[in-house]
Amino acid sequence: MRDEEEIREQYEFLKEELESDEMRHEGVRQMFTYYKRAIGWVLEEEHI
Repeated sequence: MRDEEEIREQYEFLKEELESDEMRHEGVRQMFTYYKRAIGWVLEEEHI
């Protein structure tokens, strides 16, 4: 399992990528949204 710092770095990277103007293709945007949500759930569960 990855450590929390590595997961957070990946989450922040994906968040920035999703918000960039280059991510306009709806299918790619939707995929990143689901991936970002899943990473957020993992981080939340570890803190419960």
